Amino acid sequence: MTHVVTEACIGCKYTDCVAVCPVDCFHEGPNFLVIDPEVCIDCGVCIPECPVEAILEEKDLSPDQLEYVALNAALAPRWPVITTTQEPLPDAAQWAERKDKRSLLSETA
Repeated sequence: MTHVVTEACIGCKYTDCVAVCPVDCFHEGPNFLVIDPEVCIDCGVCIPECPVEAILEEKDLSPDQLEYVALNAALAPRWPVITTTQEPLPDAAQWAERKDKRSLLSETA
């Protein structure tokens, strides 16, 4: 099982998780982060660092979030690795509570 960045990250892009990752498995897109399942060692240290609870273990995903397993795997090779904490997106606080954001995910880096 791997860890997965889910819909809650869209529009926020908090990077607290990146700073604690021992294997640099996070990749950065325009308004979303993903975890490379080939690099993730399933240590779980990133989970409590996410202020919007966007990172879950694959086994804990709800049915409506299952597509994010494939999405993380597909986008990770296309996006650059991120290894340092950065400022969240300017409107992150407004996006944090919003639901149904999938259509707003920008897949082009």
